[in-house]
Amino acid sequence: MTQNKPGLGERFRYWFDGWMSRGTGALIALLAIVTAVLVVLVTLITFALGSGARPEGQPHGFLDLLWATLMRAIDSGTLAGDNGWGYRGLMLVITIAGIVIVASLISIISGAFDAKVDELRKGRSRVLETDHTLILGWSHKVFALIHEISIANESRGRSAIVILADMDKVEMEDAIRTEVGPTGRTRIVCRTGDPMNLRDLELGNPDAARSIIVLGADGDDDPDATVIKTTLALTNNKNRKAGRYHIVGELAHGANLEAGRLVGRDEAHWVLALDLISRVTVQSCRQSGLSVVYTELLDFEGDEIYFTDQPSLHGRTYFDAQIAFSDCTVIGIVTPDAVLINPAPDTVYVAGHQLVVIAEDDSTIRLGGDPVPADESAIASPTPYEPQPEHTIILGINSGLRVMLDELHSYVAAGSTVTIVADALEPELPDYPGMSVTFTRADPTQRGVLDDLVIGPHHHVIVLAARDTLPAQRADARTLVTLLHLREIADETGAELNIVSEMLDDRNRELAEVTKADDFIVSEKLVSLMLSQISENERLSDVFRVLFDSAGSEVYIRPAELYIAPGAEVDFYTIAAAARRVNETAIGYRIAAESHDADAAYGVRVNPPKAARVSFAAGDRIIVLAEE
Repeated sequence: MTQNKPGLGERFRYWFDGWMSRGTGALIALLAIVTAVLVVLVTLITFALGSGARPEGQPHGFLDLLWATLMRAIDSGTLAGDNGWGYRGLMLVITIAGIVIVASLISIISGAFDAKVDELRKGRSRVLETDHTLILGWSHKVFALIHEISIANESRGRSAIVILADMDKVEMEDAIRTEVGPTGRTRIVCRTGDPMNLRDLELGNPDAARSIIVLGADGDDDPDATVIKTTLALTNNKNRKAGRYHIVGELAHGANLEAGRLVGRDEAHWVLALDLISRVTVQSCRQSGLSVVYTELLDFEGDEIYFTDQPSLHGRTYFDAQIAFSDCTVIGIVTPDAVLINPAPDTVYVAGHQLVVIAEDDSTIRLGGDPVPADESAIASPTPYEPQPEHTIILGINSGLRVMLDELHSYVAAGSTVTIVADALEPELPDYPGMSVTFTRADPTQRGVLDDLVIGPHHHVIVLAARDTLPAQRADARTLVTLLHLREIADETGAELNIVSEMLDDRNRELAEVTKADDFIVSEKLVSLMLSQISENERLSDVFRVLFDSAGSEVYIRPAELYIAPGAEVDFYTIAAAARRVNETAIGYRIAAESHDADAAYGVRVNPPKAARVSFAAGDRIIVLAEE
C-alpha cells in the first residue's frame, strides 16, 4: 500500500511537537523568536507607511521605532498615550500579541519552577555530604538506626545521615519526623532511588560516606537477594573510589552468608538477623535479664564497648588492667591476630595490643587511682558448676525455630526436653542427641491449651512472634494474649515461670510489661542496634561474633552467692577478684527486687563504679563473662 506524502501542515506539526518536547529552554527560545519576528514585521510596516502612520512626536528613525514597538509588546499600558488611528491600529496589534506572549512566558516559567520544586521534593539530586552515614534501603529498622547514630554523633558536632531508598522522599521525611523526632546535631537527608541501580546509587555519594548500612525491605520475599545485589552495586562499580568501603549489611538467613562474603569481601560486615535473635532468645530464656545486658552494650544511651591503648599498663596482666580502671570495665584484649574476650587472668598486655573496655563514652576512658585491695573474707568458696537437664516450652513458630533449637542444643545438658506448641503444620526437624523435641498442634493463645501444659518451676517458656505470617501489630497482639494467660496461670498456681517473649514493635513492650515476663526480645531493635554499633566501629564485629557465639566466653548471669558470701557488703574490686578465681570477668550485677522495674533497667547494672559498695540479697546475681 502506497503511503501519502506528508503535507506542509503535517510537517510543521511534527516539527512543532519535537521542538516542544525539548523542554523549558526551547519554549522560551520559540517565544523569543516569535516576538522578534512580530516586532520587526510591525516596525517595517510602520516605517514603510511613512510619517503618515505616525503622529507628531513619535519616533521616526528605524531603530527608535523598533525600540518603541518592542516596548509596547512588553508593556501594554503605553497604548493609551498613542495618537493617530493608523499608528494606534498597528500598536494595538503588537500589544495584543505582546499580552499573549508575556502570558505564555509567565506560564512557562511558572510551570518550570513548579516542575523543579517537584523534582527537588522527589529527592533526585546528588547529596554533597561528606563523612556521613549512608543507609541504603528502607525498613522499620531505619528509625532505631537514626536514633542510635544520632546519639553517637553528638560528640562529632554537625553530622548527617543520608537515606537512599525506592520510596517517596516526602513520605520518608514525614515518617522519620513522626517516629524519631528531633535528631540533635545530625541532619537527615532523604533521596529517592533504587540502591541497586548504579546511577541512582551515586545520589547518596557513597564514596564520601563514613559508613554504609544496607537493609532489606519490609515485606520483601527475598530481602537477602536485595541486600547482596545492593552490596554488589557498591563494590563492583567501575566508578567507585579506590579505597575501602565500610559496609554493614543485614542478612536474614545464614545460608546466604557465603554469597555475601564473596560480594562484600573485606569491605562488608554481616549481621545475621535470625541467628542473632534466636541466640539472644535462647540465652535469655535460660538466664533472666540477659537481653537487658545485651541492649545496654549495644545501644548508645548507656555504656558501650570501646577500644583503648594504655602504655602505662604494658607488661601487666589482664587482671591488673581490670582493676586499674575505676569507672570502666575491661573485658578483653585485641591482638594483631585475634580478639580475646575474657582471657586468662595472667595474660600479659603488651605494646601493639589494645584493651576492650565497657565505658559510658570514649571520653571517660581513663585510669583510676590505686586499686582498693579485695576483701578476701567476703569472697565465697568456688562451687563447681554441674549442668542439669532443662525443660523448655516454645509457644508459637516462625522461621527462626530451627536456629533456636540448634542453639539450645549446644547449651543444655543431656536429658533436656523441648515442647513446641503452635497452630501450624509440624516442621521437619532433625534428631538432637540428648535433647528430645515434641510438637503439638494447638493455638497457644487459648487458655485451655495452656492449662493442659505441664509447666513446672524448672521450665523455661519462650513465646515466639508470628513474624512470617502476620503483620507486626497482629503478631504482637497474639503474643500479648498468650503472656496474659501465662501470667494468670502463674498467679493462680504460685509457679515461678521464666518467660521470654519475642516482640516485633518496641512500642508494644510497655503494654507487655503488665504481664511481668522476665525478658522481652525486641527483634527489630536488637538487629538495628547491632548494625549501628558496627557502622560506627567495624572492629566491634569481631567482638560481637565472640560474645554471641556458643563457643568461647559469653555473658552469664549467675547467683551472687557463688561469688560473694551472703550478707557481705563489698565493692566491685572484690567482685572482680571473686570472678577471677574461676577465670571469669565480672561486668555487673542484677538486683532481683528491681527485676520488673523498667525505670531501674530491670535491676541490671553494667559497668558499675568499682568503689561503690553493695550487699546482695537472695535472688541477686552477678553478670560475668565466662565459658560454661
